[in-house]
Amino acid sequence: MSVRRVEIPILGMHCAACVARIEKKILSVKGVKSANVNLAASRATVEYDPSVTSVGSLKDAIVDIGYEVPEESEDNLGEDSVERQRKAQLNETRTWKKRFVISAFLTAPIVLGMTANLNLFGRFASDVVSNPWIQFMLATPVQFWAGRPFYKGAWSSLRHKTADMNTLIAVGSSAAYFYSAVAVVFPNWFNALHFGRPALYFDTSAVIITLILLGRMLESIARSRTSEAVRRLVGLKPIAARVVLGEGEVEIPIEQVKVGDILLVKPGERIPVDGIIVDGYSAVDESMLTGESLPVNKSVGDEVIGATLNIDGAFRFKAERVGRDTVLAQIVRMVEEAQGSKAPVQRMADVIAGYFVPAVVVVAVAAFFGWMIWGRQPALNYALTSFIAVLIVACPCALGLATPTAVMVGTGRGAELGILIKGGEVLERAHKVTMVVFDKTGTLTRGELSVTGIAAADGFDEDDVLKYAASAERMSEHPIGKALVEAARSRGLEILDTPNVFRAIAGRGVEAEIEGRKVLVGSRGLMDEFGVDIAGLAQSAEQFASEGWTSVYVSLDGSALGVAAVSDSLKDGGLDAVNDLRRMDIQIAMITGDSLITADAVARKVGIDLVFAETSPQNKAKVIAELQNEGQIVAMVGDGINDAPALRAADVGISVNNAVDIAKESAGIILLRKSLLVLRDGIIEGRKTFGNILKYIKMGSSSNFGNMLSMTGASIFLPFLPMLPIQILLNNFLYDLSQIAIPSDNVDKEYLLKSRPWNVSYIKKFMVVFGPVSSVFDFITFGVLWFIFGASEQLFHTGWFLESLCTQTLVIHIIRTGKLPFIDS
Repeated sequence: MSVRRVEIPILGMHCAACVARIEKKILSVKGVKSANVNLAASRATVEYDPSVTSVGSLKDAIVDIGYEVPEESEDNLGEDSVERQRKAQLNETRTWKKRFVISAFLTAPIVLGMTANLNLFGRFASDVVSNPWIQFMLATPVQFWAGRPFYKGAWSSLRHKTADMNTLIAVGSSAAYFYSAVAVVFPNWFNALHFGRPALYFDTSAVIITLILLGRMLESIARSRTSEAVRRLVGLKPIAARVVLGEGEVEIPIEQVKVGDILLVKPGERIPVDGIIVDGYSAVDESMLTGESLPVNKSVGDEVIGATLNIDGAFRFKAERVGRDTVLAQIVRMVEEAQGSKAPVQRMADVIAGYFVPAVVVVAVAAFFGWMIWGRQPALNYALTSFIAVLIVACPCALGLATPTAVMVGTGRGAELGILIKGGEVLERAHKVTMVVFDKTGTLTRGELSVTGIAAADGFDEDDVLKYAASAERMSEHPIGKALVEAARSRGLEILDTPNVFRAIAGRGVEAEIEGRKVLVGSRGLMDEFGVDIAGLAQSAEQFASEGWTSVYVSLDGSALGVAAVSDSLKDGGLDAVNDLRRMDIQIAMITGDSLITADAVARKVGIDLVFAETSPQNKAKVIAELQNEGQIVAMVGDGINDAPALRAADVGISVNNAVDIAKESAGIILLRKSLLVLRDGIIEGRKTFGNILKYIKMGSSSNFGNMLSMTGASIFLPFLPMLPIQILLNNFLYDLSQIAIPSDNVDKEYLLKSRPWNVSYIKKFMVVFGPVSSVFDFITFGVLWFIFGASEQLFHTGWFLESLCTQTLVIHIIRTGKLPFIDS
């Protein structure tokens, strides 16, 4: 049995519930072995048996549940494919933008109708915008055209016996719209209850839809920026290659390169594909791929990687991997796969909706039939009003708006601290981090070489060594040469005249003639090649090696002059940052492509015990996955292209400001300041923001659940509706208004000291327990008003309205702290 793998682009996904629904549908197709839906990349990766099913069947299954599948080539590295994906994402963004703009344009006059009595725009304008039929005509296209995606999503969820945010939006807006529509078309139905013209809530339904459309538009824009990382990676691939044919060479498009072709690479050119050197030698800058600062010496038999930069030598190599098989192509695929959907805070609202929405509908239906059977006349009017009131009192507006509001404050506060946070999904995971993994070069270190030690041979001093080394290297573009020249200048040493003879020996060093004297600067291999005895410098070189430094030998007229050490110096604040993170109960590790000796030397200086050294670009993401399998919530801090897959695979990807663009695009957090001390601030901000989001969800679920029970109970046992819908909406509005302060609210210090993963069962228990408990105050009020004061219908409405405001104020203060409200907090 053969198994084939295919990637299918998908449009229309918005949350984890979408991912789960599509995966479930694909897995139900006979012949499918596995399915992984990637929310960030808008793709599904499917393994299937081609003898049982086909790609067309898979696409049909996805379309069947309400999602779109644009046409696209299966080659996910091809530039045409990437461009098609970009255009599809732009089209989706434009669609959301169009719906939002038109919805906002139609909603504005409806909202202005609320100010009609103030005559802000003149009597005539006020009469027009407050006219029920005008509001009805304006609200209808908002509800059914602008809100069509929500109805479509809610219907899809209903067909598959689930509930998500689309269900919440559809239920909340429909309750307000249809109540108002019936009130306009059949106003006499409500006269008995409202003693005149019934109140309209078109503004409520229209504003809900408009604000959610704005959120979807911003979400689509963010997703298109996420895929920019893959487009930048593909852009590193050279467009042409120089193929050796006989005695000559021919330049051909890179797509035509085949395995086994002999290719020529000249200085300053990017290597087109992966292969093995068969002739020549050079130093290759792999920093764009590995993030490591030192060029790598390459000679016959060594492997070279496509898209890396050849510095100072020409060589020929045999193509070993081309197209989708190159290291660059593999990293592109790894980034796309690591972009898989992570559980955003929104998923919690979707899960709560799975329990909350069906409960609301059941209770509303029960209230309707309760009034129809036992209610006073006109029973239908009271039953219908009661049904709408229950839906309105449980309107889940706060659940849908909580996350973007808190994220706005959290990301804004982060920017002030020098931390660029890309969204709520990142903040959710940042608060749960249990381990931070640092890349070495450019993250813990500066990514810039400097001279860190000099040892002179007998008869010379350090200045002699540095003067001749810098004089020889003044013509060089090599990072080591630049470091030597900069060190000499910083000491105020005289750099001798331009060498009469200068030759860069690829992979070894340089040979120069200065004022008639022969100078060599380079590796131990260069000294051996020219017969220079460096035995007297062996002890110093060994000491440099133990510190993780690179030794550069210098000879003068065939005799050893000395040895200089170059290294990548540590960033300021690295040790303090590690200590701060440990105090927050976070474990620390380091990962690098450098040797174990160099890695251990750096790790010792910053107090890191767990080190992953000599780790290839392909394996960094695997290390992250292994740590996650051990139960760690991992934050990865990196700056190189090789870090991109690991940054995506990590629960939180963090990039420093001087990182390459790909690393910044792949990371969820970018540190804008040079000091690593802001890391602590970033994690605390994540914990603080998520703590406030939890307050939102607790308030939105438990209070609405409690109000729903109170409304239903009172509607069943009282001969009239306990509170008018307008009072319910005003109550909800004031309650939601009070929550505006929650995003910037303080969080108990004890909450910030350690990671606090959440689970849905805790939220469900809180809602089920706290909601009914809060209803106890309502029922006590009912008893006092009815049995003690014998309140009339109007007095009862006013009394419960005032008590409800006081109760919800108390609820807010209880939920916002784990301490005793008003006293300890």
